[in-house]
Amino acid sequence: MNPLEAQLDYPFGDTIPAPGAVQTVVPGLAWIRMPLPFALDHINLWLLADECEQNGERRSGWSVVDSGAGTDATRSAWEQVLTDGLEGAPLLRVFATHCHPDHVGLSGWLSERFDAPFVTTAAEFGFARMMAAALSGVDGPSAIPHFERHGLTDPAMLEQMRGRRNYYPSLVPSVPEAYTRLQDGDMVSIGGRGWRVITGFGHSPEHASLYSEELNILISGDMILPRISTNVSVFAVEPEGNPLQRYLDSIENLTKLPEDTLVLPSHGKPFRGLQPRIAQLREHHTARLAEVVTACITPRSAVDIVPIMFRRQLDAHQLSFALGEALAHLHKLWYDGILRRTHDVDGVFRFQLA
Repeated sequence: MNPLEAQLDYPFGDTIPAPGAVQTVVPGLAWIRMPLPFALDHINLWLLADECEQNGERRSGWSVVDSGAGTDATRSAWEQVLTDGLEGAPLLRVFATHCHPDHVGLSGWLSERFDAPFVTTAAEFGFARMMAAALSGVDGPSAIPHFERHGLTDPAMLEQMRGRRNYYPSLVPSVPEAYTRLQDGDMVSIGGRGWRVITGFGHSPEHASLYSEELNILISGDMILPRISTNVSVFAVEPEGNPLQRYLDSIENLTKLPEDTLVLPSHGKPFRGLQPRIAQLREHHTARLAEVVTACITPRSAVDIVPIMFRRQLDAHQLSFALGEALAHLHKLWYDGILRRTHDVDGVFRFQLA
């Protein structure tokens, strides 16, 4: 355990559910863990005992928060959960914290199988639909000119990124065609308990976390993770964005929750210590911003910043996120007036101390 983790309390210790197994968190709320085909090799999903009226009939079953990626391994694990873990009870609603593939990949499959409404925010629904359809602007090839404008010239790496044309659709084979909207501040009743929607920004367009005051539990999605910092990137579809400022503002809103809140994150283990973790994340980004300022004594592109922030070898998948995050830090400093930006004769944006 690293020094930062030592500031957190893990009430379940090292106990984690095996793929296809269901682990009780509290009565009526269970934890399942699905595999991912990335270096970040898992996602946590949350099952909540629920009752809903559907088609004039009162039904009992479970609602799930997030669905896992659309892979054979995740489908197989879901089949085991549905057969053994839920004892044949149906899924009544499929919630999504946000639109990333590991969170909505099987949303269509589960929603159609159980005739279960899909529940998320408007922006997350719209982006999931656009990316699953590989619309121009949010598809893989649209990122190439964006990366080139920020200094990526390596032909082999660019070719690998062009090969990611079907990356999102390959992991999200379908997104439901209709949804039930979540908005910030909404109180959603799940199994007779009230869950307050807390939206966050910077990691995704309109991320929804859920907080139960009765249980003092926060289903945090990707907004607060215990071991790693959430990716915050500038993407081609919003090339002038300032996502890091939006993310920092969003986690500040979570400081209003109680100190002993049990946090159920999408990656890592459930923990207590929300306020220390928020402080750690603030300090992390402050340190990265300071590194960027020091580097920008001379003009730097986002590609120049990547090895300063990420001191390891990166593949094409990892580089796309690292480049977006480097640019997010540059943009915050630019919007704050600390850096100035130039568009040089080679077509590349560079940043330097103002």
